[in-house]
Amino acid sequence: MPTTPDMSMDMTTVGDTGLLDTLQHEVAVFARRAEQTRLGGVGQVRNSMDRAAYLLLNRLDNEGPMGVKALAASMGIDSSTVTRQVAPLVEAGLVKRTSHPEDGRAVVLQLSPRGTHRLAEVRTSRRQLMAELTQDWTAGEREEFCALLTRFNTALSARMTPPAQPPAVS
Repeated sequence: MPTTPDMSMDMTTVGDTGLLDTLQHEVAVFARRAEQTRLGGVGQVRNSMDRAAYLLLNRLDNEGPMGVKALAASMGIDSSTVTRQVAPLVEAGLVKRTSHPEDGRAVVLQLSPRGTHRLAEVRTSRRQLMAELTQDWTAGEREEFCALLTRFNTALSARMTPPAQPPAVS
């Protein structure tokens, strides 16, 4: 059942406010530490790709070439933000801008071979970091953490997405 802000507030009065205080504190500490390290991994590629670049390259790798508007919509951000974030990736040779095959005026963004290689390096480094940080966890604990973190991120994303407006009645 979806929660509303009022329901969340009820939970703090009925439930354990200490637990919720600990949760909000640990989330704040996690965000700060993740930003400090950028979860950059280990070795030479540590701290070598910022969050925005990683998320954009990852999305293009997972979903394939797409236009700026489609990329922005899939990431839940504004087109102007994508344009601004993609510019240095194009300049660095990590992303290619090509013409849309059906509409030559439209631009399609796709990973370049260099971008694919760089993303693979960063993923490997980050995967190694995750292995080191959770080396004393069981496989079940890793799976549970991933499931809960995914659920938490989904709830945050849903909270950030404005509710759909009903169609206007004519």
